[in-house]
Amino acid sequence: MNDTTHFGFETVPAEHKARRVRGVFDSVAQRYDIMNDLMSMGLHRIWKAYTVRVANVQLGDRVLDIAGGTGDLALAFAPLVGEHGMVVHTDINAAMLGQGRNRLVNQGVVLPTALCDAQHLPFPDESFDLVTVSFGLRNMTDKDQALREMTRVLRPGGRLMVLEFSQVAQPLRKPYDLYSFHILPRLGRWVANDEASYRYLAESIRMHPDQATLKAMMKQAGLGHVDCHNLSAGVVALHVGIKC
Repeated sequence: MNDTTHFGFETVPAEHKARRVRGVFDSVAQRYDIMNDLMSMGLHRIWKAYTVRVANVQLGDRVLDIAGGTGDLALAFAPLVGEHGMVVHTDINAAMLGQGRNRLVNQGVVLPTALCDAQHLPFPDESFDLVTVSFGLRNMTDKDQALREMTRVLRPGGRLMVLEFSQVAQPLRKPYDLYSFHILPRLGRWVANDEASYRYLAESIRMHPDQATLKAMMKQAGLGHVDCHNLSAGVVALHVGIKC
């Protein structure tokens, strides 16, 4: 891993990024779901629902949800795996994991939860049929290492699904930039009393690998086949990789 990395548009020592990202999510955890609805005008629910449909989870499957945050995907997968399956809900951020665990319990869903770093997963090789990460990969310090770890814990034939902001289609880039850098931080200030964190989130999207680059990274991590599904003109992309 390089000695430096990006925190938004800022270049920082690699060992500092996780701490600074943790500070962002400590700040936004309580308002995270409200802000997601406002920022995406509710579209994040459609993107996640599409991910669940593509996942085609079966009874008895073992699912690992990385950077699971407030639990949207874990909550959707839990009834699909049935009593003989398992969904493990994880996050590196204790505040986000706590919000998600409380939400799940409040809806009568009790799942294994784990505070863990995707770059060093505490699970044996070939433990899961499906690994998902939703809007979390771009915040990881060493994305290549995280992708290798996700691939490691997949059984042969298992799938890794990465739902993440990506490169929007060219005609929409100027209005998207206007929204991201002028409207989004103001929403953060008005609703979450935190303009800086939402400015970072906008910047982190621009620094994240585009669709083709992420596809190549997933193959390099050991996945034999990777498909990319552009959603909302590339505002978001769902990458699906199969471990051969």
